[in-house]
Amino acid sequence: MSQTATLTEKKKINSKQITSKKNSSKKITSVLEALCVILVVIFLFLPIFWIVLTAFKPEAEVYTTSIFFQATLDNFRAVFGSAFNLGKYYSNSLIVVIVTLLITIPVSILASYSLSRFQMPGKQLFMFAILATQFIPLIVNVIPFFTMFRDWGILDTTLALIIVNLGHTIPYAIWLTKGFIDRIPIDMEEAAAIDGANKFQVLWHILLPLAKPGIITATVFCFVITWNEFMFSLVLTQREAVTLPVALSFFNGEEGVLWNEMAAAGVIFVLPTVIFMLLVRKQFILGMTSGGVK
Repeated sequence: MSQTATLTEKKKINSKQITSKKNSSKKITSVLEALCVILVVIFLFLPIFWIVLTAFKPEAEVYTTSIFFQATLDNFRAVFGSAFNLGKYYSNSLIVVIVTLLITIPVSILASYSLSRFQMPGKQLFMFAILATQFIPLIVNVIPFFTMFRDWGILDTTLALIIVNLGHTIPYAIWLTKGFIDRIPIDMEEAAAIDGANKFQVLWHILLPLAKPGIITATVFCFVITWNEFMFSLVLTQREAVTLPVALSFFNGEEGVLWNEMAAAGVIFVLPTVIFMLLVRKQFILGMTSGGVK
């Protein structure tokens, strides 16, 4: 009996030691995971924090590492002044983005619905052709577009930028929204049709609400693509239709790069993206995590 009791006690001690080791390893793992998350957050947000900080620094503090200083709005006043005229470039970017999205989203929804629900000859080849457009580097398209727009007389116009952006956003949005529409049960559409709904009513009342996360996701990505587009704006514009990404390269003076003004312009540049993401963040997260409607 004593040997049996001794063995039982040893097993209990060993079990406690194993449990203690597991708890210790879990704590170490949790600490390491927390450190990794902190390092990633610092790595991602430190440049943004520093840009925002520099945007409010007076010129004498720009090249210092101080985070405590007398904040000023002079840099923002300067970028909207006659020297840089950032307001004009800002309005050009907004016009290009808004018009591009207003055309891209309806066209991509109708095209995605047609490709998802109707059988047509050469559909797979057409889908491959749409996808193939995303593989072509932007630099390859610059010269043909430049020559074509020069002949049409629309170089250095927002119309030219809208056309080239549509060539990239529409195929991307079609592929993205089609994946969501494919996952919507067709039985719901058939039930609505039996109740007397036509194709437009089915699309408006059934399909769009269910595909809303996918549509929002496509809108966000198309917004970011268009807002950040640099190559075409650099080549196809000269003065009148220059957009913000190109305008950020104008902050050079006799003494070098004007970091404080450039930082202020950078804050203004990212502001619409931040506001837009805050407005649609719930639907965007739902679209990214669900991958469709089940």
